[in-house]
Amino acid sequence: MGPAQTAQGATHPESASTKRSSTRWVGVGHARSRASADAGHEAAEQALAGREAKLVVVFASDTYELGELVGAIRAEAGDAPLVGCTTAGELSHLGPSDEGVVVTALGGDGFEVRTAIGRGTPGQLREAGSAAAAAMTELDPGDRHRALMLLSDGVAGDQQEVIRGVHDVVGAGVPLAGGCAGDGMKMEQTFQIYGDEVITGGVVGAAIASDGPIGLGWSHGWERVGEPMLVTSSTGNRVDEIDDRPALDLYLESLGAPPEVGTDPREFTRWARTHPLGLGRRRNGHEPVRCVGEADFERRSISCTAEVPAGGLAWFMHGDAESVLRSTSKACRDAVGALGGSPPLAIVAFDCIGRRGVLGDERIAEEVASIRDCAGDAPIAGLYTYGEIARLKGVNALHSQTFVAMAIG
Repeated sequence: MGPAQTAQGATHPESASTKRSSTRWVGVGHARSRASADAGHEAAEQALAGREAKLVVVFASDTYELGELVGAIRAEAGDAPLVGCTTAGELSHLGPSDEGVVVTALGGDGFEVRTAIGRGTPGQLREAGSAAAAAMTELDPGDRHRALMLLSDGVAGDQQEVIRGVHDVVGAGVPLAGGCAGDGMKMEQTFQIYGDEVITGGVVGAAIASDGPIGLGWSHGWERVGEPMLVTSSTGNRVDEIDDRPALDLYLESLGAPPEVGTDPREFTRWARTHPLGLGRRRNGHEPVRCVGEADFERRSISCTAEVPAGGLAWFMHGDAESVLRSTSKACRDAVGALGGSPPLAIVAFDCIGRRGVLGDERIAEEVASIRDCAGDAPIAGLYTYGEIARLKGVNALHSQTFVAMAIG
């Protein structure tokens, strides 16, 4: 684990992309410039507006030269703690983008922030999760509102291992929010940002303590297709058999997949992002959804973003634009409602790329508009992810095909 990043901040007049209180402010910048340094400078300048930040968060397309991008943001942000990741698309109050960068800055005496990194080592996601969660242990104890934001590598393996590592450090009582980094739907390599470093295979954490409330909401909007099935053979996040049949065969047949989906890995990934696997209800009422990310055409198996236990019930799932939009509105209402009547300073969104596939380009603007309806005049920042993280308490924090909203009050 690297040393925790810390910084002191000050309050300055708000800009058009900023919502602030007397002791806390949040600013967001969104740039679409093709030039890496120009984009970083523009987005950071919008978010900071000349102020000193307690935390800077970067959501960026992997098409940028990330070293140049981070260097330009660092030139604006100074020594402020900086975390971030690559995306499968970005969003803000200005709308969605595919090859842009969104920078969020938090500042003021009402925030305290610590950050940490779990560096990528194959087969050690649990250890990486623990290292990133150590940021929370660096916060001064007290009665302030707290949350731990996590950004992990979306193609590094079973993301449930990351959550297990986080739980090892902070237990079940710390609210979590975050997402799994993307790479523009290539599903090959994602990157995480920590300070001046750009790494792959890792997890970064930002522990936030605030004088104001932090609200979380999440919802997926998917509906079950057909009767429940039994996962008869699985190992970690790979599902080999469902109802004693090869999982891939049953998946493709039950959902009427086009022929090319059964032979072309890229076509399979594109199609599967809108056809998740739903798991049985947990004791706390949680119904996990798993994104199906890959197929093994020789083994006839499918691989998900997180563990699918053998012996459990499962359903194939489907959704439409209306159900996806309803779930976005519900998550945002829940997050803002948790602020106890305080208006949000900002909403940070973690939105599964599979949901964007359902909405399509023609309706994705409607989703951003529904977030704005809840945010009011507060700025919005977010990314499209390969998996989502959200919990208030308990052990179930990993989601797929879900929209997560974190409202900062």
